[in-house]
Amino acid sequence: MCRHLAYLGPPVPVGDILTRGPHSLRTQSWAPRDMRGGGTINADGFGVAWWIPAPAAAHLVAARALGPGLGDSGADRAESVTAAAEQPTVSRYRNAAPIWTDPAVAEVLPQLHSSAVLAAVRSATAGLPVEQAACAPFTHGRWAFSHNGAIPDWRDALTAVAAQFDSPSLLDAESLTDSALLWVILRSLLENKTPPSGADIEPEVALTAAIRTVFDPEIALTAVVRAVYELSPRARLNLLLGDGETVWATTWQHALSVLVADDFAVVASEPYDDDPRWQSIADRQLVVVRPGRLTVKPLDFENGRTSR
Repeated sequence: MCRHLAYLGPPVPVGDILTRGPHSLRTQSWAPRDMRGGGTINADGFGVAWWIPAPAAAHLVAARALGPGLGDSGADRAESVTAAAEQPTVSRYRNAAPIWTDPAVAEVLPQLHSSAVLAAVRSATAGLPVEQAACAPFTHGRWAFSHNGAIPDWRDALTAVAAQFDSPSLLDAESLTDSALLWVILRSLLENKTPPSGADIEPEVALTAAIRTVFDPEIALTAVVRAVYELSPRARLNLLLGDGETVWATTWQHALSVLVADDFAVVASEPYDDDPRWQSIADRQLVVVRPGRLTVKPLDFENGRTSR
């Protein structure tokens, strides 16, 4: 059922996040302690995403802007460069092989440094492909996403959810898996300036979201979890989302712990060490984390509707 982890704080070697602690994410690939709903190891691939800070990312964006497409106006190109440079740029490495077999974890990834990292090891649901494209994190723009769980009858359920949210074609998914399709739906919400017309969201919340340049991640995650739950009540939906500055997570039938200090924060399926500051998160919660800040809100759904 996968294990995932996200880090925010002072720059660290990307590889260190995968191997940190006696119960590191790499160790959890073969010796997880709190798997629920099936699975004993996480040997069907892994992935890690990391963010390049905005000042450094600006050079990459500028270089791309000066490439092909010389017919574009200089003003438009400069505006595009400025807008893109305001946000961290996400990079990613994935492999369909078990994490312990990949020498890049010890030889290459430690040479990269970032203040924001999101990683996952995969335990594929029976019948789903074991391939690089199926491995989290899934990325798009400034976002990185991981799903720890499974969605029974996911083809029918997610097709209905996509229609409800006016999502783009699910054929845009990187892989034919529940997690990859779920990401297509979620990322479409994150990019919308207004909530989808079919979403069951309170009017005052919808109005607030409508005036934002990006659909609020808390609203998007809550809407997706509720919609999937209504159509697939046995779904396990521990979701992990990051943009390089904040981490959002949900607990829905799986374990999650957080460690928040003044200068760093970690969200993980399982603690990687015995630091007493680790906090276990109860089931059916929405978690928002930054260094020095932790917010936990209940996801109270009763009979398919939000509790009041």
